[in-house]
Amino acid sequence: MNSGITQILLPAALAVVMAGLGLTLTVADFRRVVRHPKVVTVALLLQLVALPAVCFGITLALDLSPVLGTGMMLLAASPGGTVANVFSHLFHGDVALNVTLTAVNSVLAVVTVPLVVNFSLGYFDPDLGADGVTLQFGKVVEVFAVVLVPVALGMLLRRARPALAERLDRPVRLVSTVVLALVVLGAVFSERAHLGGYFASVGLAALLFCLVSLSVGFWVPRAVGVRHRQAVAAAFEIGAHNATLAMTLAMTTLDSVRLAIPAAVYAMIMIPVTAAFGWALTARRRGLAASPAPAQNPN
Repeated sequence: MNSGITQILLPAALAVVMAGLGLTLTVADFRRVVRHPKVVTVALLLQLVALPAVCFGITLALDLSPVLGTGMMLLAASPGGTVANVFSHLFHGDVALNVTLTAVNSVLAVVTVPLVVNFSLGYFDPDLGADGVTLQFGKVVEVFAVVLVPVALGMLLRRARPALAERLDRPVRLVSTVVLALVVLGAVFSERAHLGGYFASVGLAALLFCLVSLSVGFWVPRAVGVRHRQAVAAAFEIGAHNATLAMTLAMTTLDSVRLAIPAAVYAMIMIPVTAAFGWALTARRRGLAASPAPAQNPN
């Protein structure tokens, strides 16, 4: 993808998406962190600690190349995307919890993303680290300004003009979807000659990581007593990583299209896999509801 176009399109895509998120947010969403500390803590620990470790294990087990391994770790470090809210709504999750987790994790990622990516650069390709190729904190702050400022503006608009924010919500979602699709397609098109090879080399890793993220995101919260709707929200929040943010960091801050390939491949795999996972959860829920209660022993 042309670097000049990339410098404009990717931040613009993120800004539109995050402004749309801001239109759905209120200050009360952040208070939810205090009211539901268990599910928020569990989800954040899974997303910030467990999943980067899982992704690291997958990259080693599949013996990915240094650049693809680093790209996978960049994806793993990225917070949940706004598509998680859509899936949570479709499959009866706690959408307000999704919004809260996305907002909180987006702030924390300013610190956690550079830590994970710089570790990955040093581990997978020490020569790059020796040459000074790192994800600098200042550069990340610049990227996250594009993420957080539109969120704040969206929130201010919702507070000042709630009716207007409600009318803008659907058009902004539509524009976000179109822009994100164009960005992903653009990244894929720029590497079309190598696309088959990339899917062959990183497709399995992306698929495994998506499945593990969704499964861990649902079953671990359920195991510690989190309610079904909140566990569904956590699953989508943890499973639907912000591939656009990972691509933005790769192609603008690290100036590497190849580092963005795992995120682009993941974005294409994530949608059908996440939809199938949500359908399976819904079918399971209906099956449990339809099952007859066990007969009680009269003795």
